[in-house]
Order: sequence, then C-alpha cells, then structure tokens
Amino acid sequence: MAGNTFGQLFRVTTAGVSHGPGYLCIVDGCPPGLPLSIDDLLPDLRRRRPGQSSIVTQRNEDDVPEIWSGVFEGKTDGTSIGILFRNNDQRSHDYSDIKDKYRPGHADFTFDAKYGFRDYRGGGRSSARETVCRVAAGAIAKKLLAQAGMRVLGYVKQVGSVVAAIPDPTAVTLAQVEANEVRCPDPEKAAEMKTLIEEMRKERDSIGGVCELVAVGVPAGLGEPVFDKLKADLAKALLSLPAVMAFEYGAGFGVATMRGSQNNDAFVPLGEPGASATGGRRIGTETNHHGGILGGISSGEPIICRVAIKPTSSLPQPQKTVTTAGEPTTIATKGRHDPCLLPRFVPMGEAMLALVLVDHWLRWRAQCG
Repeated sequence: MAGNTFGQLFRVTTAGVSHGPGYLCIVDGCPPGLPLSIDDLLPDLRRRRPGQSSIVTQRNEDDVPEIWSGVFEGKTDGTSIGILFRNNDQRSHDYSDIKDKYRPGHADFTFDAKYGFRDYRGGGRSSARETVCRVAAGAIAKKLLAQAGMRVLGYVKQVGSVVAAIPDPTAVTLAQVEANEVRCPDPEKAAEMKTLIEEMRKERDSIGGVCELVAVGVPAGLGEPVFDKLKADLAKALLSLPAVMAFEYGAGFGVATMRGSQNNDAFVPLGEPGASATGGRRIGTETNHHGGILGGISSGEPIICRVAIKPTSSLPQPQKTVTTAGEPTTIATKGRHDPCLLPRFVPMGEAMLALVLVDHWLRWRAQCG
C-alpha cells in the first residue's frame, strides 16, 4: 500500500491496524543530539489516548511507546527512530456481525473497491488509532521546533452550533486548553460543548465541530512557491487525518465576501528604522488575514488554520446500508466510539502542523546553509 510515508527531510512512516498486534512508527531525518525519551512523548500521547474522560471512547489503551532505535544515551543519534505501540484492548468480536455490511461514513466500501477485500475489524488502516504514531512523531517535531523558537498549539473552536470566543488565538495557553475535558479555552462555551456532547451520547448519536491550530515564532521564508506551498502541505497533512472534511487558513472562506482593500494586510515596520530586528524580523503586517502565509511561503506572522471534523460515523442506532452483495439491510455499530471527535483530535492536528513546519524548516535551513 503506497502513501504510508509523510515528509521530505523529516519523514514519518507508519504501519499497523486497529485490531492487529500494534503500530510501528519510523521517523527519519531527525538531527542528532536532540534529548529524547519516552517521557517526552507521553504528554501528547495521553492527550490523544482513548478512555481519558467520560466524553470520549472508553477503549482502554495505555499507548506507552517503546523506543527501539535512533536514541543513544538519552539523545537522538541521527539514525531512524523506531517507535512501537502494542494494542491491548481490541474487541474484534464487536465487528463480527457486520463483517458483510458496509458502515455508512466509513471506508468499508471504498477499501473493497480498491483492494477486493478488507479487514472488517474496526477501521483497519483507516482507523484513527493510526494517529498514535503521528502524535509521537509530532512530539519529536515539537521539540525541534521549540529549539528554533517555534510553538504549536491547538484547541476546540466549535462543537455543533456552540462557538468559542477566542479574541487572540496567539494568546491561548496550553494550560487554558487542558483546563477542561473538551479542550476549549473558553470555559463558558466549553461547558455548553460538554453538555451537547453528553446529549449526543444519550441519544446514541454524534456531533462534529472545528479545531483551530496556531503556530507562533515561525520565521519568514518557509515553504515553496509552486507545488510545495506551505499552505498546500498543511492542507494535505491535516486532510490526511481521519474525519477531517475541510481546511482553511487565515480568513479562509471569509474572503469570499471581502473586498481586496479589506483583505490585504498592510506591511508595517517593527521598531524604528535602522534598529535591530524585533524577534528576528523588521517587517510585519497590521492584520493577519493571510494566516501567516503569502504565496505559499511563511511571512513571519502567526500561522492560523482551522479544520472541520465530521460527526463520528460509528453509531449504535440503526442506519440503512447494504451488504457486500448489494442487498438492503440495516446496521447498528457496537463497540466504544467517541460521540464527538474534537477533544481527542487536538493533539493529532498539532502533530501534523508540527510535522509540516519541521520538514519545511529543515529544508529552509539546508537551503540557507
């Protein structure tokens, strides 16, 4: 199966399925000398793991990584970093009675169309459980970015019709995000979101929402002007995550109703003319409708993007479908599923944003010598 590797200089390869023995992650291109241990990976992995609160799936996986290679005496050695995750709480029998039925919203039918057969236990390679590898690799990328003065953070912006008020995305802190189960930095809206999610669980239904992602300290000059635009790679990275249905950055779809005179971000000097650079930059913009990217290249302003996440497709209530033979039937999915994917999605989105940035930062550094 092609498409299991992401990135150019900082490359991540994953293998495994949700109801197999486990997952394997290979990270190539990490420079030597980066302090790295399991403890560096655990915080984000715990934010992603199932069973962490009452409003997420209750599958019980510890998600403790085993670092098999690429680290010597507490530091990366420049070779491939191998990370193993073992599955401990598979319940494959939950799927035995639907092995000949196509689950609405899932990749069951398209897998059969592509390969001629499929692993009906969970989502197979399409399962969101694969993101355990991405989050681990993203934690390594975050450490590299931090050394270069960059920070990545995500949070839940919207669940259903409940929208958080975030006046300044760059001012949001990790402590604010982690202060509640929903991972929304607006406490009042977070409470409304939790109530809505709990209602969805009681009704045997699910709800979607929006995750906003922010990167600060990104230098101007990352990205390429044609096919490898930073915005294009961010879109691919985030759309490659399960359940993501849409991507936008900066003003996004809001530009459809704006005039050019409203949308353009005026350039301004940072500090007095001839003074030393402010934060490595002498030029900025008054506003940031461009979301930190111009012509596919980072401008030095904060990168701000959003993704829309669909409602969980696996529902315990009956839905219309067909069998593999094309016969009409109904299906009700057993098992443990998130009534809303947003709370656990945040570290996944952060990971993919970090992986794109670290890859382009390494490419930019190599270009500049």
